[in-house]
Amino acid sequence: LIHVAKSDSRLANNDLPVDIQRLRCRALYDALHFSPSINWLGKKLVERLRSRAERYIVLHLRYEKDMLSFTGCTYGLTDAESEELRIMREKTNHWKTKNINSTEQRIGGFCHLTPKEVGVFLQALGYPPSTLIYIAAGEIYGGNAHLSELTSCYPNVVFKEMLAIAEELNPFSKHASQTAALDYIISIESDVFIPSQTGINLIITSFRTPK
Repeated sequence: LIHVAKSDSRLANNDLPVDIQRLRCRALYDALHFSPSINWLGKKLVERLRSRAERYIVLHLRYEKDMLSFTGCTYGLTDAESEELRIMREKTNHWKTKNINSTEQRIGGFCHLTPKEVGVFLQALGYPPSTLIYIAAGEIYGGNAHLSELTSCYPNVVFKEMLAIAEELNPFSKHASQTAALDYIISIESDVFIPSQTGINLIITSFRTPK
């Protein structure tokens, strides 16, 4: 067993040579194995999605409270919500950047798409309103108040909590990395995976033609 510290996705971290970064990335990828319980539930949720529709897409909707607070992206939010996020950022000691201009962040392409913008994006790609969409994300900030901007166009939206019973999810509920592993399995098995990062969305390629 080898533990590689700070083994995140940024290949330029720690000023290490590129060949070392590539080796680290490959070693971690090949070593990645989920526990039997994660694999079992992940596959079971995929089966339940397939029972609802022949095809489904996964939307990695990065619209959680901590993500919006960290990035300072408040476009489409109320003044009260923006202030709540600012206070959260101020109180989070390990976040070094405190004063963020939300407009500059958005213009610079550093903000994720809002639920409403994702809906417009999916419509532009030609997906019909009946498309089954699995949301791979934590709790959406503002709940239905913001999520409805997407579901008004695409009502067939599901979360893992809608596919699994509480007893199945309870063992993972206090472990964010384990619930993220479930999302990973469901994403890998999907017909199309769509992240909500603005830059990536410009080059989305579906694995299969939308129908």
